[in-house]
Order: sequence, then structure tokens, then C-alpha cells
Amino acid sequence: MTNEAVVIEQEVQRWLAEAVVGLGLCPFAARPLQDERVVIDVSHAINAESLVDDLHQALCRLEETPVEKLETSLLVVPNMLQDFYDYNDFLDIADAVLQEGGWEGEIQIASFHPEYQFAGTEKTDPENFTNRAPYPIFHLLREDSLEQAIASHPDPEGIPERNIAKLCEMEGDALKSLFPYCFK
Repeated sequence: MTNEAVVIEQEVQRWLAEAVVGLGLCPFAARPLQDERVVIDVSHAINAESLVDDLHQALCRLEETPVEKLETSLLVVPNMLQDFYDYNDFLDIADAVLQEGGWEGEIQIASFHPEYQFAGTEKTDPENFTNRAPYPIFHLLREDSLEQAIASHPDPEGIPERNIAKLCEMEGDALKSLFPYCFK
């Protein structure tokens, strides 16, 4: 692994530990991280074709590896899709890869980006930080695992509202500390 890839992986691990798990944005993330069943793949792609190949490889590995060893995978894209709208457009391609590979209904993709913006929000609205990450990331989730986690949670429907409320309560300096890449 290159020095650059190591640094990128460390930044993603920090985001996972401090924001995703630390703030409880995803109440299902702590266990797989603790059990070391999360893989962070850093893509070196600089064009759509290479990124599709990297995504396909990550999906194949997730499918072929038992859940006891690999629960979920994060494909980090540091060299392209920096514009959120380009990233958002690529999600259609990613969904097509899922469909063509026969993974629809087995694996889903959650999206994270440094400039993530939900429709109908302002760029600076705190709720956008629920999906902001240091780099464009495609989070590959096993649907069976997700369904089990949701079934065991006392209020899965309340998670988004709770997260938004938590982020709205945070002072600007706290947001800047947790999400420094969003304030460059």
C-alpha cells in the first residue's frame, strides 16, 4: 500500500471512529469495526472505467468472503468525483454494476461525499453532515446484515431525525473539528 493510500485509510478510519461511531450516526457500525470485519479499499482510479473495475472487485470480494470475516466494505475514491454532482451521477453507474452483477437485493450502496447535499437543503445545513466523509465513498452493505441490524434496533425510523438533531445542536467549531475537510 502506498504512503498516500495509508494516509487516506487513516483519515477514513478517523471519520468512522469519531463521526460515524463517535456521534452514533450509524448505530450499526461499531460492532463490525470492533470485530475488524470492515475493509477500506482505496481506489486509484482516475476514470470511470477503472472505477467500475474497482467497484466490481470490491463487490466480488464482499460476495465471496463469509460475513464472519467481512461484513462491509468502503470503496474510497480520492482521485476523482470531487464534484458532488459528478459523484451523484456516478451512483447510477454503480447501481447498474449492482444490477448487472446480480447483487441487487443482496448488496446495497450507501453514499458519502465531502460535499454531500440532500435535495431541498442548503449546502451548509447540518443534516448534510450525516453523509459527509473525507473523500467520495461507496459503502457496500450486505442487505441481510442490514435487515438484522435494523430489526434489533428499538427505533430505526428515528435514526435520521436523531442524527439531524444532534448535528444541529453542535457548535460550528465542533463540526469543523469532526469534519475539517468540509471547511477548506
